[in-house]
Amino acid sequence: MPPGPAGGREREILTAIVETFIASGEPVGSRTLARSSREGLSAATIRNVMADLAEAGFLEQPHASAGRVPTAEAYRYYVEQLSGEAHLSRENESIIQDTLTGVADVEEFMERTSHVLSLISHSVGVTVATAGPRNALEHVYFSRLGDQKVLAVVVTRSGVVRDRVLRLDIQQADLDLAERYINENFRGWTMGDMRAELARRLEQERSEYDRLMKSIEQLYQQGALASNDDTQAVFVEGAANLVTGEEDRQRLQDMLRTLEEKEKVVKLLGAYLDTRQEAVRVVIGLDEALPSMQNFVLIGAPARVGGEVMGSLAVIGPTRLDYQHTMSAVSYIARLFDKLLNESE
Repeated sequence: MPPGPAGGREREILTAIVETFIASGEPVGSRTLARSSREGLSAATIRNVMADLAEAGFLEQPHASAGRVPTAEAYRYYVEQLSGEAHLSRENESIIQDTLTGVADVEEFMERTSHVLSLISHSVGVTVATAGPRNALEHVYFSRLGDQKVLAVVVTRSGVVRDRVLRLDIQQADLDLAERYINENFRGWTMGDMRAELARRLEQERSEYDRLMKSIEQLYQQGALASNDDTQAVFVEGAANLVTGEEDRQRLQDMLRTLEEKEKVVKLLGAYLDTRQEAVRVVIGLDEALPSMQNFVLIGAPARVGGEVMGSLAVIGPTRLDYQHTMSAVSYIARLFDKLLNESE
């Protein structure tokens, strides 16, 4: 990135160009800026400054007769000046509160957050709920409902309860043995680690615990111990917001395909959001992680509960984005996540 504009006048004009372009979507001309100049600068003076800013790499001219538009470097400079200045509007705060109040578990919070972020930013809201100690196994419960039916209930340490009705013919006494074995051996394990260890024991210990292991194997194969907690639940909402823009259609299609692949969404957020960061991070140009995301922006933050990272939340959109409001919304929701999830425990 080139160094920032040298003087106060250059900085003020660049900021005005970025904010005017974000608001209008039209290339910005010197006469437009002259009309709103607080210093009463002439169009000719502003034109000279704009030429210097273009030479420094902050502005580009899409057409010979048009005004100028900000480059990625201009947006990066602009965002740096916003640090600590963003404030959430009362309207957005009310929307967020109405959407998220009453949420009791991580996945529900993340699902609602992707929706409210897309609503506020008019871009794409993206959230990822990751596995952690709070989503480890607390206990399982198996109950025979009748011929060929078993109820399997899995409770995690975060309080999430998942139940499934399985088509199995196992007697209650055998279900009780399987339940006791899993609860005594795997309480506190993440679901993925537990299933991996169970698969190993099923292979090695079948002869020693033949009847017990047969029951566990049947429950295991029918999905009694399946959970989203160890596979990272991904929520993406608002992709349709991008279709209305005058974006390059092929590039937009590539971007939408990327967002449809959950593993790529996880990779994208993992590449740019450091779990140690405290503040919202803004990344302009995401092609280092995924080439299809070259001209898009990510504004995101980790989601914590009591210092433990439970996932991440972000907005992905075009470079012409309301940075101030989006940054304040992401920051507010990240703080609210910790507050609401702690209260629900």
